[in-house]
Amino acid sequence: MEARVPQGDIAAETAALFNQLGVNSQLLTRGSLAIRTPITGEIVARVESVDATAAHDAVARAEEAFRIWRNVPAPRRGEFVRLLGEELRSAKDALARLVTIEAGKIVTEGLGEVQEMIDICDFAVGLSRQLHGLTIATERRGHRLMETWRPLGVVGIITSFNFPVAVWAWNAALALVCGNAVIWKPSEKTPLVALATQALVARAAARFGEAPEGLSGLLIGDREVGEALVEDARVQLVSATGSTAMGRAVAPRLARRFAKSILELGGNNAAVICASASLDLAVRAIAFAAMGTAGQRCTTLRRLIVHEDVYDALLGRLRRAYASVPVGDPRDGASLVGPLIDESAHAAMRAALDEARAAGGVVHGGERVLADQFPDAFYVRPALVEMPEQTGVMRRETFAPILYVVKFRSLDEAIQLNNDVAHGLASSIFTSRLDEAERFMAADGSDCGIVNVNIGPSGAEIGGAFGGEKDTGGGREAGSDCWKFYMRRATNTINYSGELPLAQGVKFDLEA
Repeated sequence: MEARVPQGDIAAETAALFNQLGVNSQLLTRGSLAIRTPITGEIVARVESVDATAAHDAVARAEEAFRIWRNVPAPRRGEFVRLLGEELRSAKDALARLVTIEAGKIVTEGLGEVQEMIDICDFAVGLSRQLHGLTIATERRGHRLMETWRPLGVVGIITSFNFPVAVWAWNAALALVCGNAVIWKPSEKTPLVALATQALVARAAARFGEAPEGLSGLLIGDREVGEALVEDARVQLVSATGSTAMGRAVAPRLARRFAKSILELGGNNAAVICASASLDLAVRAIAFAAMGTAGQRCTTLRRLIVHEDVYDALLGRLRRAYASVPVGDPRDGASLVGPLIDESAHAAMRAALDEARAAGGVVHGGERVLADQFPDAFYVRPALVEMPEQTGVMRRETFAPILYVVKFRSLDEAIQLNNDVAHGLASSIFTSRLDEAERFMAADGSDCGIVNVNIGPSGAEIGGAFGGEKDTGGGREAGSDCWKFYMRRATNTINYSGELPLAQGVKFDLEA
């Protein structure tokens, strides 16, 4: 089923949204960086980009801002983020629409992404009164042993096209309440939503009244700009979201200068469907996790590991779902699957499906659609691929709506299949048995950073720490105690005894 396509001038709508969001629409025509909407493939803007010199200057401004901001009381810093949350609430519909135009997300997913920004602002405001350390038992009389947490410095944030604003907010909201300055380098494919978000930050700063200039910077540019942030010794932490290849390039450079990193890289996520699973629940969860955002989430479900007793029943239902899911213009409320981001994504999907067929896979779907109406856009029917075993193509992440399916007999076999990939981001199990759920979550169960039961691997809430292991990079963002990444820890020993006992009973007596 293909959803109807509404007509309209997307470039004109983009300019109108800029005006509505308080951004100068002339920014859409001032530069040489062409921005295409994946909805039609047409160019909707040409914006200015900067080079490494501009990045150097932005870091200098951010460092000066940090020296002021770190001394602002944390609850007061929280007030700034609260105001940002208010601006996001007021601008939610317009900003979400811009996400749809620039990233190709369906309407509800665009709204959901902005809601994530609002949610993390709410979380950070509460956190601003809870940046606490420990008081620790000490072995010495008349002493106190404790830890304190202090702002880190300038934080660089490098984001990907698939979550063009939410991931920035995960990092920025926490970094700001922790007392840091931030510099954002968005994907070259989605700078318009970054410009709009930065305008909302400026509006919040004006209402706040005491945010130093340079506290939140934006750098639109290519890889050179990202490399400049990574190499600059004044940038204390870089949070980078993207491919594993990008992470392998970034991590050694940061390690060489002993800077911190938060790496959110690829994912090759699996769901295990046990014989006891509710198939009604599983089908709904699989459909969203595998097809949502046209398969362009790092948490997208890419591998389905199904018990042989329920394989035929589940696959029959999934084939019907895949054949009937509405694919079309994401602005149309009837569409559930929008376009791939560009032609290179489509080429990667075609190559993966060809490899799967050569390995004995049976492919359902996967063909391009709407090409007559939109020759420069890349809409595809999600692909369901029955595989004889977990082969090489299954072990690699392809950023497209491809779901590979294999059978298993024992839970140990299913766990081995789940773990037998380079990435370790998200995983899930569907079962009605407590022992199977607990076994999957045990130390020798799933090796992923996200391990779910009776819910898919996609759609994490901001209250928990988000991130994964192995080639996913090991970084954690958003909730739990992720705020500690954005701060430095000091261990403090306070002697109020008037004596000087040494730790571990050491004697070092001198006549003085």
